[in-house]
Amino acid sequence: MSYVAEDKRASRLIIAIDGPAGVGKSTVARLLASRLGYLYLDTGALYRAVAWAVTESGRDPADAEAVAALLPTFSLQMQFHHGTATVWVNGKDVSGDLRTPAVSATASVVSAIPAVRAWLLPIQQQIGQDGAVVAEGRDMGTNVFPAADVKFFLEADPTVRAQRRHREFVAAGHSRALEETTADLAGRDTRDRSRSTAPLVPADDARFIDTSILSVAEVVDQMMTVIAARL
Repeated sequence: MSYVAEDKRASRLIIAIDGPAGVGKSTVARLLASRLGYLYLDTGALYRAVAWAVTESGRDPADAEAVAALLPTFSLQMQFHHGTATVWVNGKDVSGDLRTPAVSATASVVSAIPAVRAWLLPIQQQIGQDGAVVAEGRDMGTNVFPAADVKFFLEADPTVRAQRRHREFVAAGHSRALEETTADLAGRDTRDRSRSTAPLVPADDARFIDTSILSVAEVVDQMMTVIAARL
């Protein structure tokens, strides 16, 4: 892993943001990290990188044994430079290949495999071990950073979430029906909440924020109020 030191990272808190797809976690976490001068840890990008590697290998992402066997055969790095992260697989920058609907669908499947979660756990924890990080995902406050200084759990109306995710796909140049996005999101929710390893559940000490009718800036402002008490 490579990191860039920031003078603004003096307080060195670990901030965990969890929630289902489409609640705005990535956008909120990125802005929050920028305001604080912290690293932004997009754990979803790591799972997408595994999904990309599985797809490139030709393996069936639903074959847990085949996916587990692949993990030791490739290297995965997340590099940071001036607040921007890139993801590398076997020395190749794959950051631009990780947001397609196909990779998203595959990531949803491989993320439920216990071996994948176990393999990625120390990578995530290494990035956050020195603090001054905003980590977003689905098990940040419960499994990856259970001792995080501040924890948030974001929720939103399912219809709003589907519309947001659909707009993201369209903006990225991917053509698909809203109904397809809605169905994919429902399937992802079921897998995330019901998997045996690190399911999507709020940490007992997490602060809930409903983002359904809030702007990104409003969500971040609420978070900053909570965080300010710890700075």
